[in-house]
Amino acid sequence: MSEKQTFSGNRGLQLEEPLIFEIGSYQNCGVDLDEVPDVASRLGDCAAAGDVDLPGLSEPEAMRHFVRLSQKNHAIDAGLYPLGSCTMKHNPRLNEKMARLPGFSDIHPLQPQATVQGALELMDDLAHWLKTLTGLPAVALSPKAGAHGELCGMMAIRAAIEAKGELATRNRVLVPESAHGTNPATAALLGFKVDGIPANAEGRVDLAAFKEKLGDDVAAIMLTNPNTCGLFERDIIEIADALHDVGGYFYCDGANFNAIVGRVRPGDLGVDAMHINLHKTFSTPHGGGGPGSGPTVLSDRLAAFAPLPFVVSGDDGFSLVETMVDARLGADENPFGRMVAFHGQMGMYVRALSYMMSHGADGLRQVAEDAVLNANYILASLRDVMTAPFDNGPKAPCMHEALFDDSFLKDTGLDTLDFAKAMIDEGYHPMTMYFPLVVHGAMLIEPTETESKASLDLFIATMRDLVKGAKEGDMARFKNAPELAPRRRLDETQAARNPILRWQEREPEAQAAE
Repeated sequence: MSEKQTFSGNRGLQLEEPLIFEIGSYQNCGVDLDEVPDVASRLGDCAAAGDVDLPGLSEPEAMRHFVRLSQKNHAIDAGLYPLGSCTMKHNPRLNEKMARLPGFSDIHPLQPQATVQGALELMDDLAHWLKTLTGLPAVALSPKAGAHGELCGMMAIRAAIEAKGELATRNRVLVPESAHGTNPATAALLGFKVDGIPANAEGRVDLAAFKEKLGDDVAAIMLTNPNTCGLFERDIIEIADALHDVGGYFYCDGANFNAIVGRVRPGDLGVDAMHINLHKTFSTPHGGGGPGSGPTVLSDRLAAFAPLPFVVSGDDGFSLVETMVDARLGADENPFGRMVAFHGQMGMYVRALSYMMSHGADGLRQVAEDAVLNANYILASLRDVMTAPFDNGPKAPCMHEALFDDSFLKDTGLDTLDFAKAMIDEGYHPMTMYFPLVVHGAMLIEPTETESKASLDLFIATMRDLVKGAKEGDMARFKNAPELAPRRRLDETQAARNPILRWQEREPEAQAAE
């Protein structure tokens, strides 16, 4: 039976929504504004050549437009969000309430420090929690996101190497295949040579290959643990010891810290620097380009090179050290500079500390345990119909995410993309596709600790039904998907190669002569 079509394009309560350019009027504005007086422009050649041409809407029209758009996006508030290596976990509303408290939400970065003592104390408390949970003595709060924190850690390593006069010779960074993709980019940005390390048959760093690459020219390793295959690097202490023996530094990508928080302290593993994604581990919102926060913890070997600014406490309260003169540092302390104009993301700090304090130390430990339990439940429930690339067995489970490949789709005529698109019709955002790159047709599923067993059971049953449909040759279910989304499948390759970045009104179609 064909699906019912409507004249309006609406389907019951699912309202059709055109682009804002198509519903707005260029002649009218939703608010009454005084005419702008003629003034001499100081923009020179940078002045706009014409009108901005933004469509005007009334307040109800503007509100309805964006509410309708929000209803067309999948969200963690709507259902399970299985993106692997992204940790799309529920953000408790308590965190939002705290972030909106006066004194946190309405402060200005140029206020006198005497008027923001509470905010500085909160930052100091957050730093204490992060240092305690990681077992490392110093933390830089200012990085704005994970990749920014990664850059911070590697800049501290570079500064330490430079301070020893070894920058010209110690210039090689080892990056495992299972590391996050930003790792080699960060190393290259700082002028290091990137040297890859292959994975072994278990999806972990090949220890023998790693040791063969060690030498006096090795500056650091950039290792993700748990890695992007969702596996804990069991040889991490041996890797750290061997690296330190040749004078190198251990940078650990902490994007997956949510799998081990409260269970393992990275400092005990030999880590010298690690960024922490507050949005992944401590629930602050992420996605849509921000906001983000990526504090970076540092070992004793690197603490002296932590960037400005930082919070200190004294007899007169808390203060933010902004300059080298203010820092009054010792002879062995040499911050590599500052990374941002202002210190960081206060809203993210408040949300993260609220999450930590509401859970407590035992609660954070349970967060990691539940995240790992949920991922292993999915792995165990699907591995008889989907294929896991690394046969870990019951004694070597995955960590916070379950990884599958496309082998189970062999001879079906379908691929990972087809399978993922069919998930949309079932009401699920697709899992992470084709990542990590070391696994062909990868499907990376991360349920997080916030999903109930009932939620996981429905997801598992849906995935099993999709596999059954693929094996039975129900091509239309996959090749035509999604059919129930607001828009059908796009030509993503064409969109990437020839993007249309500016809306243009369509030419009116010529009317045929009667």
